[in-house]
Amino acid sequence: MRTILGALIVILCHSSCTQFRKVQNQNWSTYLGDPTKSQYSGLSQITKDNVSELELAWTYSSHDLDTNNRSQIQCNPLIIDGVLYGTSPQLKLFALNAGSGEELWSFDPWNGSFNQFGFGVNRGIAWHQDEAGARILFTAGPYLYAVNPETGGLIESFGENGRFDLHSGLDRDVSNLFINSSTPGLIYNDLLIIGSRVSESTGAAPGHIRAIDVYTADVEWIFHTIPHPGEYGYDSWPEDAYQSSGGANVWGGFSLDEDRGIVYCPTGSAAYDFYGGDRKGDNLFANCILALDANNGKRLWHYQVIHHDLWDKDLPVAPNLVTLNIDDVEIDALVQVTKNGLLYVLNRETGKPIYPIEEVEVPPSILEGESVSPSQPVPTIYPAFSRTDITMEDLAIRNSEAATFARHIFETTNHNGLFDPPSENGTIIFPGFDGGGEWGGAAYDPVNNDLIVNSNEIPWLCTMDKVVLMGKGEGLYKALCQSCHGEDFEGNQIFGNIPSIRNLKMKYDVSGVAEIIKNGKGAMPGFSWITEDRIEAIFDFINGEENPNEKIIDNTWPYPYRMRGYEKLYASDGFPIIKPPWGQLTSINLEKAEINWQIPLGSYSELEELGLQNTGTENYGGPVLTASGIIFIAASSDEKFRIFDADDGKLLWEYKLPAAGYATPAVYAVNGKQFVVIACGGGKLNTKSGDQYLAFALTE
Repeated sequence: MRTILGALIVILCHSSCTQFRKVQNQNWSTYLGDPTKSQYSGLSQITKDNVSELELAWTYSSHDLDTNNRSQIQCNPLIIDGVLYGTSPQLKLFALNAGSGEELWSFDPWNGSFNQFGFGVNRGIAWHQDEAGARILFTAGPYLYAVNPETGGLIESFGENGRFDLHSGLDRDVSNLFINSSTPGLIYNDLLIIGSRVSESTGAAPGHIRAIDVYTADVEWIFHTIPHPGEYGYDSWPEDAYQSSGGANVWGGFSLDEDRGIVYCPTGSAAYDFYGGDRKGDNLFANCILALDANNGKRLWHYQVIHHDLWDKDLPVAPNLVTLNIDDVEIDALVQVTKNGLLYVLNRETGKPIYPIEEVEVPPSILEGESVSPSQPVPTIYPAFSRTDITMEDLAIRNSEAATFARHIFETTNHNGLFDPPSENGTIIFPGFDGGGEWGGAAYDPVNNDLIVNSNEIPWLCTMDKVVLMGKGEGLYKALCQSCHGEDFEGNQIFGNIPSIRNLKMKYDVSGVAEIIKNGKGAMPGFSWITEDRIEAIFDFINGEENPNEKIIDNTWPYPYRMRGYEKLYASDGFPIIKPPWGQLTSINLEKAEINWQIPLGSYSELEELGLQNTGTENYGGPVLTASGIIFIAASSDEKFRIFDADDGKLLWEYKLPAAGYATPAVYAVNGKQFVVIACGGGKLNTKSGDQYLAFALTE
């Protein structure tokens, strides 16, 4: 009896000690939590009952924000064995004591010459460790760096003196084209599987997926997302499209089934985003969930969620890998969040839908040369997590001006559901180009099989202009600049903090403008291929000095149409033309295929004063869920950090941040103490920029 009792005591002590060790230091070692992208932590020290005792534990400031409010921090940091690794507004990589916020080191990839505010975002880093040691892989601009986590110095044996040029190894010369990588790659064995951000306009680089050796930077395998001759999907494009077409890139990150060795790759749209007359066909592997063998890059299966995309509906984030019990059968599945507010739930081994997904007939295009896919795949059982269409009943009624403007827009534009194609008349895109779902991702509760996802519900307008005879500078401006800087040169503070370029010659001469256009600055990538005479023509047009009698069609723009510009449909009071909510947080049970609850996320104080409560706001960055049943999320433009009850969506706690937290938080433990940390970078949605990370923990 004593032997049995003693054995039980040993077992209990061992279990307790093991659990204590786990709690002592629990890491957040992969972007969005783990390779399955669960955005879930098993820590439970912070609970529904004690959240009122949560307080600010430490603050870290990098002191490198943009005073013009165009910088951001979108980083979901890593925490490894008590050290936090993150990035700053200037994309400096730093290490902090995760318990105190004290800086240990900082690495500046620009050597003090950073000039890309508003453009050079970084959402996270990758960590590799084996018996030979550890290294950090992170991107800044067009380069991938390998950094020693002990010292913050470059590991010079990697690539060329510690870095790899992302223009390399794409099986095509893209040296003069824009390419970077905002979202970190994913580690599998000794490979970093990495995607890219490329242009969405003319002259885009291809979005091929590469696996890079973490020690040498050699490209070990490549998957052509725009297929080469003889490869599957080649006939879904015009012949030889691989030589010039671009896009179909993974910019939202990857998920990994480690046991099966399968990497899941969500791809974006093909370029040009809004007109596809030159890319007739379904355009595989754009807008696909791709399952690849992580060892060699071989395609195992794919599922295309939009055929021949004309709506800029990239897959914005890696799918959540989940295990569901459906009709008493356990299924390893994946859940793909989309900008359209739809969930695509597939068997992750076969790619087959868990519940039927139907090909639904969609409207044709009337644009010259365009060939819209006659149908699109739409889930039948899983509910949408945002509104997917606008009716007269959705139009704003908060004041007469907003109501009148909303009705005018509704009556004079096209608005026939998710897949109404772009038009010269103007087509309402809803949800807008930024979702529905976005790059912040969704959190998955493995105990209750609930998915927690935030969404945007803002209508945008897509208007296509016919390319006609015009001045050379005017044509170039409309082709390359107007979508961001606008018809009136006033920029776009709501969409992307893009500055006005009115009276440009008061700030720059033509040589200064040439340097910016060729090398990029702020939210603008470089256009190194533009000749001096064309730059001078753009400069003259902006400054009203172009000869109105010299009309031509410039061959820089190869399509018969161009999109007029990114336009959010706001009324004169600065708020959307539809009724709230404009941003939501939703809980969906994945086994029942039912919404548990849905609440507005965020509010506007100026509207609250007028009696309009709980409107929700646009939001960027995602939620994190913990084993104690609480949800951490910032994301909203009201600059608040909130905790919700995962059971019913009840608000439990909120904190006003120094700048908006447009990032996904991270949860970790150091020396037995649980923390949650959020990057407060602001800089979007006309909110101020910040340079701080804030960590919270329970009162001692």
